[in-house]
Amino acid sequence: MGVFSKLKQAFASKKDNDTYLSGLSKTRTSFSQKIRKLSLNFTGVDETFLEELMIVLLEADLGIKTAQKVVNEVENRAMDKKLKSMNEINECLVEVLLEMYEEKEDDFAYNESGPTVILMVGVNGSGKTTSTAKLANHFLKQGKTVAVVAADTFRAGAIEQLKRWADRLSIHCIMGRENGDPSAALVDGCRYAKENAIDVLICDTAGRLQNKVNLMQELSKMHKVIHKEISNQPNQVYLVLDATTGQNGISQAELFMESTNVNGIILTKLDGSAKGGIVIAINDLLKIPVKYVGLGEKVDDLKVFDPSAYLYSLCEGLDDEG
Repeated sequence: MGVFSKLKQAFASKKDNDTYLSGLSKTRTSFSQKIRKLSLNFTGVDETFLEELMIVLLEADLGIKTAQKVVNEVENRAMDKKLKSMNEINECLVEVLLEMYEEKEDDFAYNESGPTVILMVGVNGSGKTTSTAKLANHFLKQGKTVAVVAADTFRAGAIEQLKRWADRLSIHCIMGRENGDPSAALVDGCRYAKENAIDVLICDTAGRLQNKVNLMQELSKMHKVIHKEISNQPNQVYLVLDATTGQNGISQAELFMESTNVNGIILTKLDGSAKGGIVIAINDLLKIPVKYVGLGEKVDDLKVFDPSAYLYSLCEGLDDEG
């Protein structure tokens, strides 16, 4: 059974398959059209074809380093296996892309002796506050008690935005004071979570990037106050990246990684981008797993990232079976 058939079979059993297909439609349309265009003049895996494949991968936002790795691997396998047809090359390409995404063991574990704390970090405009609410909804659906902390005290309207989401979800929102110390809001949130037996506390933080020193100091303080209130927390630090910013998101991630221990990435607005290949680049360059992807504007459209569903949705239609 070829890789396409395996992906298709696995995809058919997924409950979120329609959301993945619709959420990645822009990327799939762009990527598939360009790959099909390559097939029109395909005469073999020569220098011209490899250059054109490189351009397609760059336009899908894999980035120069990751795209070059993919092209080199496709060339090597094509030569070793003596691949002649474009269908064989497509199969090879999908196989390489799948292998590029190394699945890592999930390090998420609920705190058995108190609330589990998740710290949300990222620049303003990445969708951090909305993702905080959608993540809260995700845990609610798992039967957990959830509260959120509006600790983004420096962005106008951020506190009220999260409070409105919390009201919609019927959960408690611990609100920081506008232009106040975000760490003070985190202390209040931790104490509320302990006093009310909250399972998961999700903390929305400020997205300022004045300079690396300030960022490191601010995030270090947040970690300390949370750990002081709830031992061994925060359990997870999720970096929220906007998929539409492309390779700029990689630069943002590198800065945050220098400032705090990022466990996973939430990639938002993937449905609004034709450059969904950024998922592959993030995994290849940063070695941090994408934990969740935003595939729409509804509260249920934040999905646990599934590499096989992602890749099938990206490449659907490239195989013989359509």
